[in-house]
Amino acid sequence: MPASGRALYYRVVTTVTARMTAVRRGFATRFTALPERRQEQLQDAGLAVALAGVNVVSVLPYRTQLHPLWLALLLLAGQALPLAWRRSTPVGVGLLVGAARISYDKIGFGFAPLPLGPAIAVYTVFDRRGRAFRLGTAVLIVAGIAISLDGPGHSEPYEAIFQALIFATAMAAGLMSRAKRASLHALESRAARAEAELDQEAARAAAAERARIARELHDVVAHHVSLMAVQAEAAASLLPAQPERARQSVDVIGDTARQALAELRRLLGVLRGPAERPPPATSPAASLTDLPGVLANVREAGLPVEFEVTGTPAVLAPGIELTAFRIVQEALTNTLRHADAANARVIVAYEPGYVTLSVADSGPRRPAPPASSGTGFGLAGIAERVASCGGSLTVGPNSADGFALTARLPVR
Repeated sequence: MPASGRALYYRVVTTVTARMTAVRRGFATRFTALPERRQEQLQDAGLAVALAGVNVVSVLPYRTQLHPLWLALLLLAGQALPLAWRRSTPVGVGLLVGAARISYDKIGFGFAPLPLGPAIAVYTVFDRRGRAFRLGTAVLIVAGIAISLDGPGHSEPYEAIFQALIFATAMAAGLMSRAKRASLHALESRAARAEAELDQEAARAAAAERARIARELHDVVAHHVSLMAVQAEAAASLLPAQPERARQSVDVIGDTARQALAELRRLLGVLRGPAERPPPATSPAASLTDLPGVLANVREAGLPVEFEVTGTPAVLAPGIELTAFRIVQEALTNTLRHADAANARVIVAYEPGYVTLSVADSGPRRPAPPASSGTGFGLAGIAERVASCGGSLTVGPNSADGFALTARLPVR
């Protein structure tokens, strides 16, 4: 073949192949876009038509020996075409296909093809229907084989064995398919339950995190705003007679406000999305080592505070450190806001496996106004923190007509 002819031949072959591939891909795309039930119907219809064609073509070489030919072809097609509805009505389809096969054999048409249609119908019944239908189908199979082999031209004993093997294989395949589908359904159910449990766990974790952040926000805002309020009252009482001392109070208000803003930024940063979140802060979380700064602020607000550490300081877990710091901070804030105490005392006592925090005041310097009782969540927040760490909390009056709070926390 000349070079130009070979080039033309390859070009034509390549073009035809490319177009056939495009058509096949387009058909596959449209097919997969259909609902699952529609896909099954098309698959069963294609199987039925293809099997009917095979049955008909297989006997055409013997058409001169089949009388009447049209009836033989009709019964051969009847063994396959009903399979188009095999998944929707498997029992009815099985009866139609079986009746067509038995009729073909009883009339005496020879050259019968393999009973693939009846075998597929049996497979579908065993795959899609319950035990009663399966037992009934097995009985009908035995009766059908006996009736078919009783017709003319079926005197060889191997035919019974051959057909029994075909239908036994179909029944076994149907049972295996049924078991596989049941196993997949069980796996999907377990996966769905596991996913639901994960969602519930995530919801519980989110609720716990929201509660933790709410406690943190309460502690930060309550402590710093209380200090700012006390200093603002002090500045107002000192003006205009003592401007220097009033200015010191105003400076404390500014420093306290900046500390509050810094802590609020740190807490609110975790609530933002990843795209909005600023670079992670390098400052560590608050701990007991930060108590001197809190005590200094409280003293500047006008409440003398004694501080004592007993025992050998232990390394606390980060969560315990933060909880201990917040307990002392909140207790002093409550004293500032509600007690109007003459002084307070803070004791941090270390013992093997535990740390005990005690905050007590000496009682009010003067009767507290009615509004000083407050309705906040300070003590409730402290109780939640202690409970979350597995500790114990004791609150109530002390011998000095004041109020005492004692929290005992595990170090780990």
